[in-house]
Amino acid sequence: MPAFLHGFGMYVPERIVTNEEMAGRIGRTAEWIESASGIRERRWADEKTGVADLAVAAARDCLARAGVEAPALGLIIVASGSARPGFPGPAAEVALQLGLESTPALDVPMASAGGLFGMAMAAEMCGRFGDVLVIGAEKMSAVIESGPLDASTAMLFGDGAGAVLVSARRGSWEILDAVLHTDGQYRDSLAFDWRAPLRMNGLSVILQAARKLPSSIEEVLGRQKVAAADVAVFLLHQANQNLLLRVAKSLGVPAERVYSNVARYGNTSSASMLIAAAEWSGESQAAGPLVFSAFGAGFHWGAILAIPVLGQ
Repeated sequence: MPAFLHGFGMYVPERIVTNEEMAGRIGRTAEWIESASGIRERRWADEKTGVADLAVAAARDCLARAGVEAPALGLIIVASGSARPGFPGPAAEVALQLGLESTPALDVPMASAGGLFGMAMAAEMCGRFGDVLVIGAEKMSAVIESGPLDASTAMLFGDGAGAVLVSARRGSWEILDAVLHTDGQYRDSLAFDWRAPLRMNGLSVILQAARKLPSSIEEVLGRQKVAAADVAVFLLHQANQNLLLRVAKSLGVPAERVYSNVARYGNTSSASMLIAAAEWSGESQAAGPLVFSAFGAGFHWGAILAIPVLGQ
Protein backbone atom coordinates (compact mmCIF):
# COMPACT_ATOMS: atom_id res chain seq x y z
CA MET A 1 0.00 0.00 0.00
CA PRO A 2 1.38 3.48 -0.85
CA ALA A 3 2.58 5.73 1.96
CA PHE A 4 2.48 9.52 1.84
CA LEU A 5 4.07 12.40 3.76
CA HIS A 6 1.56 14.99 4.91
CA GLY A 7 3.71 17.52 6.70
CA PHE A 8 6.61 18.16 9.02
CA GLY A 9 7.05 19.93 12.34
CA MET A 10 9.86 21.01 14.62
CA TYR A 11 10.75 22.53 17.93
CA VAL A 12 14.01 23.88 19.32
CA PRO A 13 14.50 25.41 22.78
CA GLU A 14 14.87 29.18 23.14
CA ARG A 15 18.29 29.16 24.79
CA ILE A 16 21.09 29.72 22.29
CA VAL A 17 24.55 28.41 23.22
CA THR A 18 27.06 30.23 21.05
CA ASN A 19 30.50 29.04 20.05
CA GLU A 20 31.93 31.76 22.25
CA GLU A 21 30.17 30.29 25.29
CA MET A 22 31.16 26.75 24.37
CA ALA A 23 34.75 27.73 23.64
CA GLY A 24 35.22 29.00 27.18
CA ARG A 25 34.12 25.64 28.57
CA ILE A 26 36.19 23.34 26.35
CA GLY A 27 39.39 25.34 26.02
CA ARG A 28 39.09 26.06 22.30
CA THR A 29 38.30 29.13 20.24
CA ALA A 30 34.96 29.89 18.61
CA GLU A 31 36.74 29.96 15.27
CA TRP A 32 38.18 26.49 15.83
CA ILE A 33 34.73 25.08 16.60
CA GLU A 34 33.22 26.53 13.43
CA SER A 35 36.14 25.40 11.28
CA ALA A 36 35.98 21.85 12.65
CA SER A 37 32.20 21.45 12.46
CA GLY A 38 30.51 24.29 10.60
CA ILE A 39 28.48 24.94 13.77
CA ARG A 40 28.08 28.50 15.06
CA GLU A 41 25.47 27.91 17.75
CA ARG A 42 23.13 25.28 19.16
CA ARG A 43 19.97 25.23 21.32
CA TRP A 44 19.89 23.73 24.80
CA ALA A 45 16.79 22.98 26.86
CA ASP A 46 16.50 23.84 30.55
CA GLU A 47 16.72 21.24 33.30
CA LYS A 48 12.94 20.85 33.61
CA THR A 49 12.43 20.08 29.91
CA GLY A 50 12.68 16.42 28.97
CA VAL A 51 12.79 14.49 25.72
CA ALA A 52 9.01 13.95 25.80
CA ASP A 53 8.38 17.69 26.20
CA LEU A 54 10.49 18.44 23.13
CA ALA A 55 8.72 15.68 21.22
CA VAL A 56 5.25 16.98 22.08
CA ALA A 57 6.11 20.50 20.93
CA ALA A 58 7.31 19.20 17.56
CA ALA A 59 4.29 16.88 17.31
CA ARG A 60 1.87 19.76 17.81
CA ASP A 61 3.65 21.83 15.18
CA CYS A 62 3.52 18.94 12.71
CA LEU A 63 -0.16 18.22 13.34
CA ALA A 64 -1.04 21.89 12.95
CA ARG A 65 0.80 22.11 9.64
CA ALA A 66 -0.80 18.89 8.40
CA GLY A 67 -4.28 19.91 9.55
CA VAL A 68 -4.76 16.76 11.63
CA GLU A 69 -6.03 16.47 15.20
CA ALA A 70 -4.18 14.21 17.63
CA PRO A 71 -7.16 11.85 18.19
CA ALA A 72 -7.03 10.95 14.49
CA LEU A 73 -3.61 9.36 14.91
CA GLY A 74 -3.41 5.60 14.68
CA LEU A 75 0.18 5.21 15.90
CA ILE A 76 3.01 7.30 17.35
CA ILE A 77 6.69 6.44 16.89
CA VAL A 78 9.22 8.33 19.04
CA ALA A 79 12.92 7.97 18.21
CA SER A 80 15.50 9.10 20.75
CA GLY A 81 19.00 8.08 21.72
CA SER A 82 19.15 10.50 24.64
CA ALA A 83 16.04 9.51 26.61
CA ARG A 84 16.81 8.47 30.16
CA PRO A 85 17.35 4.72 30.67
CA GLY A 86 14.63 2.48 32.05
CA PHE A 87 11.02 2.01 31.11
CA PRO A 88 8.58 3.20 29.97
CA GLY A 89 10.26 5.26 27.28
CA PRO A 90 9.14 8.77 26.26
CA ALA A 91 6.51 7.59 23.75
CA ALA A 92 3.93 6.87 26.48
CA GLU A 93 4.35 10.34 27.96
CA VAL A 94 4.10 11.91 24.49
CA ALA A 95 0.78 10.13 23.93
CA LEU A 96 -0.44 11.30 27.34
CA GLN A 97 0.51 14.93 26.71
CA LEU A 98 -1.28 14.80 23.36
CA GLY A 99 -4.43 13.75 25.19
CA LEU A 100 -4.51 10.18 23.86
CA GLU A 101 -5.75 7.31 26.02
CA SER A 102 -5.36 4.16 23.91
CA THR A 103 -3.40 5.08 20.76
CA PRO A 104 -0.32 2.82 20.53
CA ALA A 105 2.98 4.60 21.04
CA LEU A 106 6.29 2.98 20.14
CA ASP A 107 9.83 3.88 21.27
CA VAL A 108 12.78 3.57 18.91
CA PRO A 109 15.90 4.00 21.11
CA MET A 110 18.26 4.90 18.28
CA ALA A 111 20.64 7.85 18.02
CA SER A 112 20.99 9.90 14.83
CA ALA A 113 19.33 7.42 12.45
CA GLY A 114 16.16 7.00 14.53
CA GLY A 115 14.08 9.52 12.61
CA LEU A 116 14.87 7.81 9.32
CA PHE A 117 14.17 4.31 10.65
CA GLY A 118 10.94 5.59 12.19
CA MET A 119 9.83 6.98 8.82
CA ALA A 120 10.57 3.68 7.09
CA MET A 121 8.63 1.78 9.75
CA ALA A 122 5.70 4.19 9.44
CA ALA A 123 5.61 3.70 5.67
CA GLU A 124 5.14 -0.04 6.21
CA MET A 125 2.66 0.31 9.10
CA CYS A 126 0.36 3.12 7.94
CA GLY A 127 -1.74 0.72 5.88
CA ARG A 128 -2.70 -0.97 9.16
CA PHE A 129 -2.73 1.98 11.56
CA GLY A 130 -3.73 4.94 9.40
CA ASP A 131 -2.05 8.24 10.24
CA VAL A 132 1.33 7.59 11.87
CA LEU A 133 3.20 10.40 13.61
CA VAL A 134 6.99 9.95 13.66
CA ILE A 135 8.98 12.09 16.08
CA GLY A 136 12.72 12.36 16.60
CA ALA A 137 13.50 14.09 19.91
CA GLU A 138 16.82 14.56 21.63
CA LYS A 139 18.19 16.31 24.69
CA MET A 140 21.85 15.92 23.85
CA SER A 141 22.92 18.63 26.29
CA ALA A 142 22.11 16.21 29.13
CA VAL A 143 24.31 13.59 27.48
CA ILE A 144 27.37 15.78 27.11
CA GLU A 145 26.96 17.32 30.58
CA SER A 146 26.61 13.93 32.25
CA GLY A 147 30.40 13.82 32.63
CA PRO A 148 33.54 15.89 31.99
CA LEU A 149 33.22 17.84 28.73
CA ASP A 150 35.22 16.50 25.82
CA ALA A 151 36.21 19.18 23.32
CA SER A 152 35.68 16.95 20.29
CA THR A 153 32.08 16.04 21.19
CA ALA A 154 30.68 18.76 23.48
CA MET A 155 30.86 21.36 20.71
CA LEU A 156 28.69 19.32 18.36
CA PHE A 157 25.39 18.70 20.03
CA GLY A 158 22.14 20.57 20.47
CA ASP A 159 18.61 19.82 21.65
CA GLY A 160 15.40 19.73 19.66
CA ALA A 161 12.72 17.64 18.02
CA GLY A 162 11.35 17.08 14.53
CA ALA A 163 8.24 15.26 13.34
CA VAL A 164 6.55 13.97 10.19
CA LEU A 165 3.06 12.63 9.53
CA VAL A 166 3.00 9.47 7.39
CA SER A 167 -0.29 8.08 6.11
CA ALA A 168 -1.86 5.80 3.53
CA ARG A 169 -4.05 8.79 2.64
CA ARG A 170 -2.94 10.65 -0.47
CA GLY A 171 -0.64 13.47 0.54
CA SER A 172 2.00 15.92 -0.66
CA TRP A 173 4.78 13.39 -1.23
CA GLU A 174 4.69 9.64 -1.85
CA ILE A 175 7.39 7.42 -0.39
CA LEU A 176 8.71 5.30 -3.25
CA ASP A 177 11.40 3.27 -1.55
CA ALA A 178 13.58 2.93 1.53
CA VAL A 179 16.87 1.17 2.27
CA LEU A 180 18.07 0.46 5.81
CA HIS A 181 21.34 -1.08 7.00
CA THR A 182 23.16 -1.95 10.22
CA ASP A 183 26.78 -2.98 10.85
CA GLY A 184 27.29 -3.89 14.48
CA GLN A 185 31.06 -4.30 14.24
CA TYR A 186 31.34 -0.52 14.73
CA ARG A 187 28.95 -0.35 17.70
CA ASP A 188 31.72 0.80 20.07
CA SER A 189 32.84 3.65 17.81
CA LEU A 190 29.93 5.82 18.95
CA ALA A 191 28.29 4.83 22.23
CA PHE A 192 26.73 6.18 25.41
CA ASP A 193 25.11 4.38 28.34
CA TRP A 194 24.79 7.08 31.08
CA ARG A 195 27.45 5.27 33.14
CA ALA A 196 30.38 6.94 31.37
CA PRO A 197 30.92 9.94 29.07
CA LEU A 198 29.93 9.75 25.41
CA ARG A 199 32.50 7.74 23.48
CA MET A 200 33.19 8.66 19.87
CA ASN A 201 35.95 7.51 17.55
CA GLY A 202 35.74 10.56 15.33
CA LEU A 203 37.88 9.16 12.53
CA SER A 204 35.88 5.93 12.30
CA VAL A 205 32.55 7.77 12.40
CA ILE A 206 33.40 10.32 9.73
CA LEU A 207 34.99 7.76 7.40
CA GLN A 208 32.07 5.37 7.63
CA ALA A 209 29.43 8.09 7.40
CA ALA A 210 31.11 9.67 4.37
CA ARG A 211 30.94 6.30 2.61
CA LYS A 212 27.63 4.91 3.79
CA LEU A 213 25.44 7.98 3.40
CA PRO A 214 26.09 8.45 -0.35
CA SER A 215 26.13 4.68 -0.86
CA SER A 216 22.63 4.27 0.60
CA ILE A 217 21.38 7.27 -1.37
CA GLU A 218 22.77 5.85 -4.59
CA GLU A 219 21.22 2.48 -3.72
CA VAL A 220 17.70 3.83 -3.29
CA LEU A 221 17.99 6.11 -6.33
CA GLY A 222 19.34 3.25 -8.43
CA ARG A 223 16.48 0.96 -7.46
CA GLN A 224 13.99 3.56 -8.67
CA LYS A 225 16.09 4.73 -11.65
CA VAL A 226 16.26 8.33 -10.41
CA ALA A 227 19.40 10.38 -11.05
CA ALA A 228 20.97 12.31 -8.17
CA ALA A 229 20.96 15.39 -10.41
CA ASP A 230 17.16 15.22 -10.57
CA VAL A 231 16.65 15.28 -6.79
CA ALA A 232 15.21 18.60 -5.60
CA VAL A 233 16.74 18.43 -2.13
CA PHE A 234 18.69 16.02 0.05
CA LEU A 235 17.47 16.16 3.67
CA LEU A 236 20.21 14.55 5.73
CA HIS A 237 21.12 14.01 9.35
CA GLN A 238 22.90 17.22 10.30
CA ALA A 239 26.07 15.75 11.83
CA ASN A 240 28.42 18.53 10.75
CA GLN A 241 28.86 20.77 7.74
CA ASN A 242 32.03 19.07 6.52
CA LEU A 243 30.20 15.74 6.21
CA LEU A 244 27.32 17.33 4.30
CA LEU A 245 29.79 18.80 1.82
CA ARG A 246 31.52 15.44 1.39
CA VAL A 247 28.20 13.74 0.65
CA ALA A 248 27.32 16.37 -1.96
CA LYS A 249 30.70 15.90 -3.62
CA SER A 250 30.33 12.10 -3.63
CA LEU A 251 26.91 12.37 -5.28
CA GLY A 252 28.12 14.95 -7.80
CA VAL A 253 25.45 17.50 -6.86
CA PRO A 254 25.80 21.19 -5.90
CA ALA A 255 26.42 21.72 -2.19
CA GLU A 256 23.31 23.89 -1.93
CA ARG A 257 21.16 20.91 -2.97
CA VAL A 258 22.02 19.31 0.40
CA TYR A 259 19.95 21.24 2.92
CA SER A 260 21.92 22.50 5.89
CA ASN A 261 20.92 24.15 9.16
CA VAL A 262 23.69 22.65 11.28
CA ALA A 263 25.27 26.08 11.77
CA ARG A 264 22.22 27.20 13.77
CA TYR A 265 21.23 24.06 15.65
CA GLY A 266 24.28 21.82 15.81
CA ASN A 267 23.88 18.05 15.74
CA THR A 268 20.50 17.16 17.25
CA SER A 269 20.96 13.43 16.64
CA SER A 270 17.72 11.64 15.63
CA ALA A 271 15.85 14.95 15.54
CA SER A 272 18.15 16.63 13.03
CA MET A 273 16.91 15.19 9.73
CA LEU A 274 13.27 15.92 10.59
CA ILE A 275 14.10 19.42 11.86
CA ALA A 276 15.84 20.03 8.54
CA ALA A 277 12.79 18.73 6.65
CA ALA A 278 10.42 20.92 8.67
CA GLU A 279 12.52 24.01 8.13
CA TRP A 280 12.97 23.26 4.42
CA SER A 281 9.25 22.64 3.90
CA GLY A 282 8.47 25.98 5.52
CA GLU A 283 10.85 27.79 3.20
CA SER A 284 10.33 26.02 -0.12
CA GLN A 285 8.17 23.53 -1.98
CA ALA A 286 10.62 22.75 -4.76
CA ALA A 287 9.28 20.37 -7.38
CA GLY A 288 11.12 17.09 -7.70
CA PRO A 289 12.09 14.06 -5.66
CA LEU A 290 13.18 14.29 -2.03
CA VAL A 291 15.87 12.12 -0.47
CA PHE A 292 16.13 11.57 3.28
CA SER A 293 19.25 9.95 4.68
CA ALA A 294 20.85 9.40 8.07
CA PHE A 295 23.75 7.62 9.72
CA GLY A 296 24.25 6.99 13.40
CA ALA A 297 25.42 4.92 16.32
CA GLY A 298 25.23 1.20 15.81
CA PHE A 299 26.20 1.78 13.02
CA HIS A 300 22.74 2.22 11.46
CA TRP A 301 22.17 4.06 8.18
CA GLY A 302 19.86 4.29 5.19
CA ALA A 303 17.92 6.46 2.78
CA ILE A 304 14.32 7.14 1.72
CA LEU A 305 13.11 8.42 -1.66
CA ALA A 306 9.86 10.40 -1.96
CA ILE A 307 8.30 12.14 -4.95
CA PRO A 308 5.80 15.03 -5.11
CA VAL A 309 2.19 14.09 -5.77
CA LEU A 310 0.62 15.96 -8.64
CA GLY A 311 -2.43 17.99 -7.74
CA GLN A 312 -1.51 18.34 -4.07
